[in-house]
Amino acid sequence: MRHGKKVNHLSRQQGHRKSMLANMACSLIEHKRINTTVAKAKALKQFVEPLITKSKEDTTHNRRIVFAYLRNKYGVTELFREVAAKVGDRPGGYTRIIKLGNRLGDNADMAMIELVDFNELYNGGKKEEKKAKSRRGGKAKKTEAAAPEAKAPEAPAADSTPTTEAAE
Repeated sequence: MRHGKKVNHLSRQQGHRKSMLANMACSLIEHKRINTTVAKAKALKQFVEPLITKSKEDTTHNRRIVFAYLRNKYGVTELFREVAAKVGDRPGGYTRIIKLGNRLGDNADMAMIELVDFNELYNGGKKEEKKAKSRRGGKAKKTEAAAPEAKAPEAPAADSTPTTEAAE
């Protein structure tokens, strides 16, 4: 039974596993998507999502905590500047894992892990597009509203005869 065994060891010792996840997290932050195996992608998701949550609040303490995990000052800078600005309003779920099939050499199950807010195909451009603020001038609305009111009494009288004929 696997009671209490939450960490996937990935057939590596602790130091190697932490270094590998730190390097993969830096690559993910830099390139916004990477290809890897499904097991490593799932482990990376658990590793990097708390760091992205920490990056929402830019304090010296949070930067030092994230640096202790990533051990790359360029990755930390990129995370706190670009990534945190995009995910500031998202409550969680910063990464997406897409399965790609099997690798040719050893038939390993491959996946692509990416940062959700940096993919324009799945977002449909909704985040980037901002609606123009309407002005308070109501002249156009008043003229449009007045025109249907003038036509409204004529339309029911003209439409009432065909509907009664069609009903009979």
